[in-house]
Amino acid sequence: MGELSKSPVSRLMSWITAFINKTETLLVPTRLNCITCGASYAGHPQLPLCKACEQAIPWILQVKCSHCGRPGDCPDCVRRPQPYIEQNRSAVSYSPQMKEWLALYKYRGHEKLRGLIGTMLLHAYHLHKQASAPVIATTAAGTALYDYITYVPLSDMRLAERGFNQAQQMAEELGKRTGLPVLPTLERVRHTDKQSFKTRGDRLEDLQGVFRFLPESMWRLGAHAAQVESEIRLYVVDDVYTTGSTLNECARTMMTSGIPMKIYGICWAR
Repeated sequence: MGELSKSPVSRLMSWITAFINKTETLLVPTRLNCITCGASYAGHPQLPLCKACEQAIPWILQVKCSHCGRPGDCPDCVRRPQPYIEQNRSAVSYSPQMKEWLALYKYRGHEKLRGLIGTMLLHAYHLHKQASAPVIATTAAGTALYDYITYVPLSDMRLAERGFNQAQQMAEELGKRTGLPVLPTLERVRHTDKQSFKTRGDRLEDLQGVFRFLPESMWRLGAHAAQVESEIRLYVVDDVYTTGSTLNECARTMMTSGIPMKIYGICWAR
C-alpha cells in the first residue's frame, strides 16, 4: 500500500521533507574541476578555477606606461617613431603560469580555455574605460554606437597548422561579454615567422606591409563614420603584447584608409 495507506497529513509531511532535502542538495556547493590544473573545488566562482589558480593570476591593476599599459618601466614606447595605436591595455602580466595557460590554449588545442581568457579580457577593456573616459552615445540597450572589436589575423599557413585563430576566438568572447560587434578588418597577405623569436628591429621590418584592410570592412566603417559624423573606435584583440609592433602595424594599415577612427589594443598578457 505504501503512500496510499498514509493519511493526507502524513503524505503532505513526506512531500515537504522530500522537497526540503532536494532543496538542501541544490544549495550545497557543486564540486567542479579547475579548467587549468584539473583540481577539484567547491563553489560557483566567476572564473572556472580552483582557489590556488585564481589567486595566482597576476592581474595588472596599475599601469606605469600610459601608452602600452605596462605595469613597469617601458623601453619600447619611447623608441617608436610613430605610434598608430592610441593605447593598449592588457589583463595580466606574462608570468610563467600565464605562459603555460596560453600554451595549453594556443598550441595544445585546449579550446575550452577560450571562455576563461575571454572573460579575463574584460579587465583590460575596463582599464581602457578608466584611462580614456570619453562619454559616447549608446543604443537603448546600452551598446556603444561607435565601438567595434576586431582582432589580429593569422596567415593561412598558421591557421591551417593551428586550426583556429586564438585572437579571433578571444575577440568573439569579449564581444559576447560587452555587447560590442566583432568585425574582421584585416587579412595577412604574406606569412611571417613567429615574432617571439625576433629582435625588435627584425619585427618592425618583417611586419611592414603584411596586412591588408578588407574592402568590405573598410566600406562598412567608412559608411558608419559618415552616418554618425564621428570617429569610430576599434579595439584590436591579440593574445600577448611584447613590443607592440604587430598592433601598431595593424593600426597603421587601417589608419591610412582615411576613415576617422581611433584604434586601441586589448591584449590578454603584457
